[in-house]
Amino acid sequence: MYCTRHCIRTALRIAVKTHRQELQTPTLYALRTLGTSPASLSDVIAAPPLDGAPKHLTLLEVSDLNELLKKTLNIQDVGMMPMGAMTAAAAPAVEEDMAPVKKEKTHFTVKLTELKAAEKVKLIKEVKNCIQGLNLVQAKKLVESLPQEIRANVSKEEAETLKTALETAGGTVVLE
Repeated sequence: MYCTRHCIRTALRIAVKTHRQELQTPTLYALRTLGTSPASLSDVIAAPPLDGAPKHLTLLEVSDLNELLKKTLNIQDVGMMPMGAMTAAAAPAVEEDMAPVKKEKTHFTVKLTELKAAEKVKLIKEVKNCIQGLNLVQAKKLVESLPQEIRANVSKEEAETLKTALETAGGTVVLE
């Protein structure tokens, strides 16, 4: 009940502010009465209804009041737009304003593809240093069975440092 009365009061206050000159005196008196009536039902003082009017409005009476106010204040009916349609209608406008931006890759995979035969030992030692928990025998097997993935899902800076270290040791590295 409070919500309905509060909504009606708010709507009427807005209507009065925008169309005060067009309203007739009885309407202003009715609005003033609504504006000064208590906000909660516990604050209501028992008073006899004026002119035999009911204390509470039914939905049909609220609908009639709504129509009467629309006619009196010359308010246009505006259809409600669903929220999904509103966001879908707003989305193309945003996309048109912004140029297509390429997403910059943040995580890379460092892959060793080839090696120089003369610098094989140096590359094996560098691979052992790059991969934690790897011994020399495992590093040798890894280097001999190229192409191999050295590290996956590393940041751009770390991938660049690994690439330069492995290339200086005699390998060919690809970042994916």
